[in-house]
Amino acid sequence: MPEPDSAAPVSAEPSPAPHPVPGPPTLEVSGRVATITLRRPDRANVLQPEDLAALDDHVQAVDAMPEVLALVLRAEGRFFCSGFDIGAIGNARRVDFGAMVDRVAAARPVTIAAIQGGVYGGATDLALACDFRVGAEGVDMFLPASRLGLVFYRGGLERYVRRLGLDAAKRIFLTCERLDAAEMKRIGFLTDLVPAEALEARVEALAATLGALAPIAVIAMKKHLNAIADGVFDAEAHAVDAALAGGSADLREGQRAWKEKRPPRFTGA
Repeated sequence: MPEPDSAAPVSAEPSPAPHPVPGPPTLEVSGRVATITLRRPDRANVLQPEDLAALDDHVQAVDAMPEVLALVLRAEGRFFCSGFDIGAIGNARRVDFGAMVDRVAAARPVTIAAIQGGVYGGATDLALACDFRVGAEGVDMFLPASRLGLVFYRGGLERYVRRLGLDAAKRIFLTCERLDAAEMKRIGFLTDLVPAEALEARVEALAATLGALAPIAVIAMKKHLNAIADGVFDAEAHAVDAALAGGSADLREGQRAWKEKRPPRFTGA
């Protein structure tokens, strides 16, 4: 075998970054913001059973991190998510799709869905379970359950009616109509609609805003707002949380910062 030519020129160009290998969702945590990323762009981020298990595990992990105040759900590629791969049932650890979405809806931090592409099927409920849904212009959605002969699970039906209203829920479930970004915003599916090139910055800014707020107050108010919407408001639990916030060091810090006209430095205590 010939020796390599030591005089051969060495390219100064960097090697191209390896293409990410598709797989289950990943979790990253940076300060007070956690990010879950869907990673099957070659298949429109269709969810496999192992993906449901990973999503469930990631949300549980974040719930156990008291420092995290915002949880971003994002995806790689052209599509946000195309729902659950029905043909993959039984191939891995079983996690019920509806239970996984309920886990997201009940997550302790404030959740943000960063919707950069189409969102279809059960993935529409996954996005709807988030507290904020920031969409890029050009996205669309549809839910083909009636076209496939499926009856959607109870939790998803209830969430649609509670969050979008009965008329919008009937339109989406009964007609299988595809809605564009403007209509998604009009009916309340999207809480924000921005140009595609501004999506990442908008999500980062929203997460940073949430991360800078008083943890006790933010987490408590999210919990009780959702309880009111679900018709299960607990006055005693609310009183406990209000008293906890009222006696907190964060409240005193917030008052000082307001008086001194500076950003507060909350610690969650």
